[in-house]
Amino acid sequence: MRELAQTVLPFKVEATEERLTANAGLALFGEFIGGLGLKRWLTTEMPKPGSARGYAANAFVTPLVLMLTGGGRSLEDLRTLKNDTALNQVLKQDVLPSTDAVGDWLRRTGIGTGLDGLDRINRRAVATRIRQIGIKAHTLDGDASQIVAEKEAAHFTYKGEQGYMPMIGHLAEAGVVIYDEFREGNIAPATQNLEFIQACEARLPKGHRIAQVRLDSAGYQADIFNYCEDTGKTFAIGGRLDAPTLQAIAEIPETSWKTYADCAVAETVHSMGETKKAFRLIVVKYPRQAELFDDAPKYHVIASNRVESAADTLIWYRQRGEVSENGIKELKIGFGMERMPCGQFAANAAFFRIGVIAHNLFVLFKHSALGEGWQRHQVATVRWRLFHLPGKLVRHAGAWVLKIASENLDLFQRIRARSFACATANPSP
Repeated sequence: MRELAQTVLPFKVEATEERLTANAGLALFGEFIGGLGLKRWLTTEMPKPGSARGYAANAFVTPLVLMLTGGGRSLEDLRTLKNDTALNQVLKQDVLPSTDAVGDWLRRTGIGTGLDGLDRINRRAVATRIRQIGIKAHTLDGDASQIVAEKEAAHFTYKGEQGYMPMIGHLAEAGVVIYDEFREGNIAPATQNLEFIQACEARLPKGHRIAQVRLDSAGYQADIFNYCEDTGKTFAIGGRLDAPTLQAIAEIPETSWKTYADCAVAETVHSMGETKKAFRLIVVKYPRQAELFDDAPKYHVIASNRVESAADTLIWYRQRGEVSENGIKELKIGFGMERMPCGQFAANAAFFRIGVIAHNLFVLFKHSALGEGWQRHQVATVRWRLFHLPGKLVRHAGAWVLKIASENLDLFQRIRARSFACATANPSP
């Protein structure tokens, strides 16, 4: 009697003892960060193990960077990386701690000197990237971003959800995060913004400076305006529609408004009680659809000291959406920072900083090792097109050989050649 089929499609599944990997392209990223000097940076900057039997920082950070770059979202996803024996053999990862050990290390790192060590490692990555672009005057985009985390110790944010509210500073031209400050959820986004700007600038290499600042309305503060004026920075900062601002808008003559397809733009001069100088107040008026009791226009205001047309300042300010807001989306969604793995604030601060490092190393990889046409892609696209290509590891003539599909061979060889050139031409900062 004919045996009934037990599958939808007519193919069989069998086991093999061959070393296979679904992450052949991720090996290229691992090779790149190795040539860049990540292990050396970790050895130099991070605290040494507490005992002779303890793992060095590289055993924790490098797997986390690879896991996050490869698409992992939690510490449990390290198990998948640990089980990829082909990838580990190629990258010479002999030791991968358990997920419990990684969690314990994150907690120790967050409360000790390791968090500062991770900060210095990020500064090395940033220094490498800004050497590539060849400029010394940078644009800083700063923003706070909510991370929802239903952890027992997490506080409620101003949005009414439990979690954290880290501050994130992007260098617009370089596309990297210069500094992150992990904060409790109940700390308002407007808290210590000036100190955050100064911390970002302090992390730039010698001879570099923040020349331009873009912030949302949380940065609408007199001390920030004064600091920018005193240090020669131009700024465009979202304003608040308080009573003095609304009065200033009301006094703008109708003839001063320039109408566009979706809005009207005008400007006036404004000041706050503590500002040393008056500033431009650029006003954008959007028509509001008629409602039962309210058809008044909707306003958005931007404070600036830039010397150019109001339209040009508005265009420049809106670029922060591409840099900061989309950059934060890439960090949170692309690199798994939309959720935190631990119940302790300090451990999550360390995890978030490692996520920032992974993001910046990926930016370096795109601009150093990948060819034209790749730089515009987010990490999700690079995973699909490169990192998650399959491979088979075999032993041949005393050497390991990673076999891949023939149509990908030229791409792999070009990426490896660029990685080698980067490693030899750019000594570790």
